[in-house]
Amino acid sequence: MPPVPYGWYAVLRSRELRPGRVVSLHYFGRALIAFRDASGRAAVRDAHCPHYGAHLGAGGKIVDGTVECPFHGWRFDADGACTLAPFAPRTPKVALGGFPVREHSGLIFAHVGPDDPAWEVPEIPEATSRAFARPIDDVCRSRIHIQEMRENIVDESHFHFIHGQSEPPVQDLRPDGPFAEVRGHFHRRVLAWDINNTFDVFMYGPGVMVVRVEGPILSLTAVALTTPVDERTSEMRMLYYIRKPTRMPFLAPLFKLVFRAEALGEVRDEVRIWDHKVHLVRPVLLPHEKGIRALRRWYAQFYPDGAETFDGAAAGSPDRDSCAIG
Repeated sequence: MPPVPYGWYAVLRSRELRPGRVVSLHYFGRALIAFRDASGRAAVRDAHCPHYGAHLGAGGKIVDGTVECPFHGWRFDADGACTLAPFAPRTPKVALGGFPVREHSGLIFAHVGPDDPAWEVPEIPEATSRAFARPIDDVCRSRIHIQEMRENIVDESHFHFIHGQSEPPVQDLRPDGPFAEVRGHFHRRVLAWDINNTFDVFMYGPGVMVVRVEGPILSLTAVALTTPVDERTSEMRMLYYIRKPTRMPFLAPLFKLVFRAEALGEVRDEVRIWDHKVHLVRPVLLPHEKGIRALRRWYAQFYPDGAETFDGAAAGSPDRDSCAIG
């Protein structure tokens, strides 16, 4: 598999990182911990103490805003620096590796890459708006690279077979540096309702996507968070924010119930397919399946220069299209 794409990834919801707690994580092929310092600032650092290798998330505790190793009491601050080493004549100049962190929209983001972040994930207003119900939170893991999870949104044909749409949606991908937008329209029947909605997809780098669906019956915002776990596994966390009906906000729980029954099963169908599919560098695409090629060209920017990307070319090299019928 190619290296982890550079960019921002959501590793926790803010509510999952309470003050005074050390949370163990495993992403990007690394054992990690998350904690808050005395001011409440979130930190994501490597999990193993450089002194003797103990896992700071297995018995470690927060002391004065630092994480204390359960084995020998060494302490590390939110920037990873060692602040205390009991019985040492002087504090060693060692540190825990880690990531730049941002927190907003109810999420904690970590940035992967060799340099300081050159762009930021915009705030997601639905996460704090009272016009939307509390989100449906759905997490799954699959044996697939996160790029293929992202390609799912521009795979027009699968909307018929997985999501019950009468025909592939018409889509238009518009790249803008590390951001991209896809606009489209879909029609399907849910129970006794004909759902005829528009959707706008906003992609913020390789790991964050916001899908806004607007319609006369149901409007919602889906936040898709895709994060590499290790060389073989990726995580997809979906947060579905359903807009409360203006005149009948009490119907929001019913809309959430119907959405759970209809949509989450379809996501599981996709995960089962992902677990067993293989990646094709040059898939045989039909003339209308232009979105996959366009997304692969846009996505290549998040790999290190010279790394082979999922379109079979090196990052930074001229575009090479996938095979197509037509």
